[in-house]
Amino acid sequence: MPMQNIKTKLCGLTLNSPVLLLSGCVGFGEEYTRIKGFYNHEIGGVFLKGTTLKERLGNSPSRVCETPSGMLNSIGLQNPGSDSVINKILPKLKNQSTNFIINISASSIKEYGAIAKKFDYTDIDAIEINISCPNIKEGGVTFGNDPDMSYRVVDICRKNTSKPIITKLSPNQTDISFSAKKCIDAGSDGLAVINTVMGMGIDIKTKKPLLYNNHGGLSGPAIKPIALLKVHQVYQVAKKFKIPIVGQGGINNANDAIEFIIAGSSAIGIGTALFYNPLIYKDINSGISKYLKQNNINNIKDLVGTLDINDNLTSK
Repeated sequence: MPMQNIKTKLCGLTLNSPVLLLSGCVGFGEEYTRIKGFYNHEIGGVFLKGTTLKERLGNSPSRVCETPSGMLNSIGLQNPGSDSVINKILPKLKNQSTNFIINISASSIKEYGAIAKKFDYTDIDAIEINISCPNIKEGGVTFGNDPDMSYRVVDICRKNTSKPIITKLSPNQTDISFSAKKCIDAGSDGLAVINTVMGMGIDIKTKKPLLYNNHGGLSGPAIKPIALLKVHQVYQVAKKFKIPIVGQGGINNANDAIEFIIAGSSAIGIGTALFYNPLIYKDINSGISKYLKQNNINNIKDLVGTLDINDNLTSK
């Protein structure tokens, strides 16, 4: 099936594919293009590496460890800072045939506004607000787990940019739907569901955590059932306001991607799977196209949120 049959829309952007490459997994958009056989017109877009106002060295090693069906990471938002990204990296991405979305993070509400304003003057296609990073001590997950703080972060970013805003929601909170509504009220154009799940690994020989930061973000197939449920829950709110969702968390093949779309995702994000198959998006594109054809679905948006839930459940 031709690529144009899986084109879709997200926050006013045209995506050649519903597949987006997630922040932190493909650097700043130039590393992955070195892979033989990669063509960025075959993906919907790239979420660039998490960027802060000033340069960050990140956490001390060890930063990454494997877990059953997943991976723990605690990079700590290592990045060269917003000015360096704007002046040295973004110019290299011009005229490339996909969308580039900057991922921003900060340690204060004021900082979020300042960095959003900086990128408002660039050619970046959209801004993803990371209010749910579990890998930094200052700010990070604190913003994402407090709906009022989430509102304030999105609100100040909205006041400082005309770019489409996608807010990345934390799964590590009591009511993700309520948080989603607060972010929508504050002006978010889209929602990314979910960020990594907080977790820990222990070395039984040393009796120390495997990560220097003690804990980190769990990603990979292990979190897929959690992510699917969160997408479904957020979709019940988002659909009322016609706010699209980027579903992510453990997507490993086309069937996984289709599940996320049925649960309510307008687009899907690939992260951990890229580390062992950088070209996995090709199989996912092909699988989605095949599914649409087999089920006589002309437009991918007609598949979004079509989950047939059991409404007549009774407790015993």
